[in-house]
Amino acid sequence: MADQFTADPPRSRLGTRRSRPVPSRAARRETRTAYLFIAPSAIGFIVFLLGPLVAALWFSLTEYDIISPPRFVGLDNYIRLFSDSRLGAVYVNTIIYVVAAVVLINGIGLLLAVLINQHMPRWLTYVFRSVYFFPSLVALAYIAIIWQALFQKDTGIVNYYLGFLGIEPVNWLNSSGMSRTSVIIVDVWRNVGFTMLIFVSALQEVPKELNEAAEIDGAGPITVFRRITVPMISQAIFFNVTITVIGAFQIYESVIVLTNGGPGDSTRSVVMYLAEKAFSDFDIGYASAISMTLFAVILAVTIVQFRVRRAWVHYEQ
Repeated sequence: MADQFTADPPRSRLGTRRSRPVPSRAARRETRTAYLFIAPSAIGFIVFLLGPLVAALWFSLTEYDIISPPRFVGLDNYIRLFSDSRLGAVYVNTIIYVVAAVVLINGIGLLLAVLINQHMPRWLTYVFRSVYFFPSLVALAYIAIIWQALFQKDTGIVNYYLGFLGIEPVNWLNSSGMSRTSVIIVDVWRNVGFTMLIFVSALQEVPKELNEAAEIDGAGPITVFRRITVPMISQAIFFNVTITVIGAFQIYESVIVLTNGGPGDSTRSVVMYLAEKAFSDFDIGYASAISMTLFAVILAVTIVQFRVRRAWVHYEQ
């Protein structure tokens, strides 16, 4: 009886190594296939994103004019940033573009989406969606060329119709205040269709039963929209705001076609300024330092957006 309850002697951990299971031929084939599928994305990321980022970081620490080899200068280019008054001006312009883009593009896009989402024939909904979204399909350079003709002071159609209202011709492209406004108008007109389409898709996913129940309880349209609709589409709002911020920080084509950054630096953006330093002044090192500051600003703003989203973005449980 005692032998039946005798415990086996403990085994040493060193003597009981577990052998790893050998993957089968099918498992190895699936692994190779998975690597092949992700290889194009990984190679594209390394070649077109990570590689240029590392190169820009290196060039920002050098003095390089394309002709002579890069000469390492340490942090001299970054110290030079603090004494560049033009850089401060173009950053102010860019921040104005970002604020205007976030407010106007998302505000008008949401308004159009709400109007399109109202009860109307399906074919009419498709027409409005196509009309508002079409500018997003056209290259921004072509759109800017068309708007440049529309904004001409003496021959532009905008001032022609303003004349019927008794308004004097506006110098849209050659005055410090109105030139920046013209850039914002073109940027909003071109990009509002994309945000509208995202908002329409989000609004169509809001359960109608929630709105009907709130209306039965006596809630008005504004209360229903603020308390039910906005929380339900908060993920779409967060996506559109994030994309708009990143895009507005990189505004370039519309500025260079409409005003070429003028008059003076009143409409010049950061991307346009660093392109000028790189390809007009051939100051690659300093232009790379400017690009790294822009990268840091966009990264910081994006991180802040992802941090604060927990307070207002609602996810379905």
